Formats: sequence, C-alpha cells, structure tokens
Amino acid sequence: MRAEEIREMTPEERAQQLDELYQELFNLRFQQASRQLADTSRMRQVRRDIARIKTVMHEMEREAEEQ
Repeated sequence: MRAEEIREMTPEERAQQLDELYQELFNLRFQQASRQLADTSRMRQVRRDIARIKTVMHEMEREAEEQ
C-alpha cells in the first residue's frame, strides 16, 4: 500500500484499514508462534502498512489543527 493511496481514502476507510491490518498482524503472530507461518516477510509488510496509515492520519490531524 502506498502513501498516495492512503491519502485518497476517507478517514473512515483509513480507520477500517488500520483495524484490518492490526487483526492480520495478530493472526500472523499466532501463526508464527505455532510454527505455521509460511511467509515471514508478510509481518514486516503489515507493520510498515500500519506505520504508513498512522503517519498519514497524523499528518491530516496536524493540517486540520493548522487551519
């Protein structure tokens, strides 16, 4: 997921996507603990997507405060 795509989303869509990513990360952690995780790089991708969404959300909040 790219930052440009995240900026085009509505605030509700961003919040929903963030919840879905947290749920996916939770599931991936369980798979890793039970040695069933096949694609270990997916955890890194999900963490980075979460960080991107949170960054864009924070940018939007700062822009709203400035105006």
